Amino acid sequence: MRIEANLILFFWAFSIFSCLCFSVSSVNFGYRFHSSAIKAEQVKLPRKSSGTNKLYKTKYFTQILDHFNFNPKSYQKFQHRYLINDTYWGGPKKNSPIFVYTGNEGDIEWFAQNTGFMFDIAPHFQALLVFIEHRFYGKSIPFGGDKDVAYSNASTLGYLTSTQALADYATLIIDLKKNLTAVDAPVVVFGGSYGGMLASWFRLKYPHVAIGALASSAPILNFENITSPYSFNNIITQDFRSESENCYKVIKGSWKKIEDTGKQSGGLELLRKSFRICKNFIDVDVLESWLETAFAYTAMTDYPTPSNFLNPMPAYPVKQMCKAIDDPKSGNDTFAKLYGAASVYYNYSGTATCFNLAYSPDPHGLDMWSWQACTEMIMPTSGSNKESIFPENQWNYSRRAAACKAFYGVHPRPNWITTEFGGHVSIQFSSFHLLP
Repeated sequence: MRIEANLILFFWAFSIFSCLCFSVSSVNFGYRFHSSAIKAEQVKLPRKSSGTNKLYKTKYFTQILDHFNFNPKSYQKFQHRYLINDTYWGGPKKNSPIFVYTGNEGDIEWFAQNTGFMFDIAPHFQALLVFIEHRFYGKSIPFGGDKDVAYSNASTLGYLTSTQALADYATLIIDLKKNLTAVDAPVVVFGGSYGGMLASWFRLKYPHVAIGALASSAPILNFENITSPYSFNNIITQDFRSESENCYKVIKGSWKKIEDTGKQSGGLELLRKSFRICKNFIDVDVLESWLETAFAYTAMTDYPTPSNFLNPMPAYPVKQMCKAIDDPKSGNDTFAKLYGAASVYYNYSGTATCFNLAYSPDPHGLDMWSWQACTEMIMPTSGSNKESIFPENQWNYSRRAAACKAFYGVHPRPNWITTEFGGHVSIQFSSFHLLP
């Protein structure tokens, strides 16, 4: 059976597009950003020992564990990290604004270093920039900062929710404004992907704290019975098909060829050599998931300029993938075409000699997204229809629920997000203006 591709959400970010393997150890619960399987290509964060760099200063706020009840255990505290840049701030006397990034499911430094828009507009608005880390990620770990304890079971992970995170942000922002004697300074929240969802929901839940929100690629309607589970993969398909019909057909027809080859005598070795897979491990399902990841993430980050958010990639990477597939030099060799396309995502720098499918690094600390994808972030995006570049597949909530129960001992609440934040009813925001 096929293994779900390990992708986000992403934010998600953020959900599943292949069939779920019944082996719980193989289950991936949602789209999440992860580095490639090339150790040399991991994104390096700034040195953390100094607590500062040119982009921001690192600060900590003493945060409460549970904002929503008065059980004595709720009053436990943890150190909540945030990053701040006051280079352009006009100060409290001018009531200059505060721009706050609502942190995603990972190390906040990673997101701060890839959020150029806020730095671009800060001088114009004379804004203070603040990037707040999401609880249970990066350095913002409850239970004494000990991940072994914080991640140990559902009793501790139960404090990892979107509502707790939003309350964290509100508490921190209010305290920060007080300490800066800037209680009247307007706050605008920003976010992308899951962080964008949080920014939208923050404006809904805490309108007295933030006058507005700017959310990018925020799938706030990507929940049960609102958005089609086929929409996500349909968009990815259209991205590639709009570049080249041949590119689309090659990818679409490759899965059966890979599976048939894997069943043949010597087939796995042929696949390993064709895709430059390291000698320690080769598996058809994992190889297909590896390729699906490349296609999905490239579509998700199809920027018009070179980028290094997930991996080093050129401008318009989908176009570059299709150029590799359409290259006449590869003739009719489907695997050579796919290898050329995958290399755009996994090895654009050209430094890798082989790809290690058994290596699953997490340099940005994203692992606990699987908990969120098993509790409240139930986003049905795994559907693939007959026209999809991915193998035909139906979204199956029951399999997700069974896997989550087996893995974490919890039952998902697929309707909680739309109950808490809305979604079925259209919500209109009033416009806001910031005067520079």
